[in-house]
Amino acid sequence: MSTALQMRPMEYIVLEVCLPGGRPENAGVVLLDKEANQLFVKARRDWDSFASEEADVLSGLEEIIESMARDQGASAALAYIESAFSGVVRATDRQVTMAADAEKRLRSLYRDNINSVGAIPVIQLRAAAGGLSEEQLPGETIRTIDPPPGIRPAPGMFAATVVGPSMEPLIPDGSLCLFRPHGGGSRNGQKLLIQDRGTSGETPRFTVKIYRSEKQVHDDGTWEHTRIRMIPLNPAFDEWDLTADEFKQRVIGEFVAVLPSEE
Repeated sequence: MSTALQMRPMEYIVLEVCLPGGRPENAGVVLLDKEANQLFVKARRDWDSFASEEADVLSGLEEIIESMARDQGASAALAYIESAFSGVVRATDRQVTMAADAEKRLRSLYRDNINSVGAIPVIQLRAAAGGLSEEQLPGETIRTIDPPPGIRPAPGMFAATVVGPSMEPLIPDGSLCLFRPHGGGSRNGQKLLIQDRGTSGETPRFTVKIYRSEKQVHDDGTWEHTRIRMIPLNPAFDEWDLTADEFKQRVIGEFVAVLPSEE
């Protein structure tokens, strides 16, 4: 018979990075589990995107803190961080949180404090009534990942797995891909994540296709779509059309990049 883990108080700080002339950026979380005498740390990985000159040093931040905890003990290491980290890397005031599992709480604190600037949610896609907004992703967040080097996270960005070979060789079957909200524009050549026209029942499917449209401009300067075409890269797959209303309802986001394997 399993015994439920008991909630207990833990303490944490948020690490900030402040470069000369820049504003502080939340960069990591350090969590102290006094009862277990352990220090847990999770820091950002996208140093090149906002601290390129310091990236080599900052990339070793987690390892440095973990080494300090091994050498000095968890409580002493956290106290040292609070007193000595005051330059490029700074520590916020210590706060108390309740948790039963330190590692789960660390991930939660990282999402709460770093997600908007440093982590990208990975979602399990579900049917969406409309397009993506900054307030609501089109599916359940199943985890978060750090953005790859060279890509600065923006509000509304998310990652999802693309299944199927219709966009090969650009997007291999099973790739984890980065998307941003679709801003409502309609540039030919955009690669868009859309709900498949063949979706039915409770198992919606999503696909990435190249957007291409034909427009008719009226004498008064207004215009309308005469054709919206969804085009695969792989010639083995068919092109298909959407009406303007279907396009608005089914577009989820705009493709940014294939993300590197986490393995």
